[in-house]
Amino acid sequence: MPRKNYQIIVYGKFAPLDDEQRAKLLAVADKHDLFQSKFTEEGTVTYERTLLTFTFRCVVKADAEDKIDEVIAGAEELATAAVRDLGADVRDLRSVCTDLENIKIKRRGR
Repeated sequence: MPRKNYQIIVYGKFAPLDDEQRAKLLAVADKHDLFQSKFTEEGTVTYERTLLTFTFRCVVKADAEDKIDEVIAGAEELATAAVRDLGADVRDLRSVCTDLENIKIKRRGR
């Protein structure tokens, strides 16, 4: 069965945070800086110190017949779990999914 690889970016907002949650997120904020982000199967969460929004990047390997909506739903579940592991909750998720087979690389003329 053919497999496909998708890069997915999940954008979301933190659910309202209490003082303890804010302190916990700020304590590890340097580990979640944009420059630390990578597309991995586990995914990476990035956010700014304003603690308003976050971004989750991941690679999802799926069967060719899997529906895009299912692939995105799985990525959003990963994002939700990752943010919850940081001690917060999520709201207003939206995602962008790219099939890596469809990426065209433009090469400069030589």
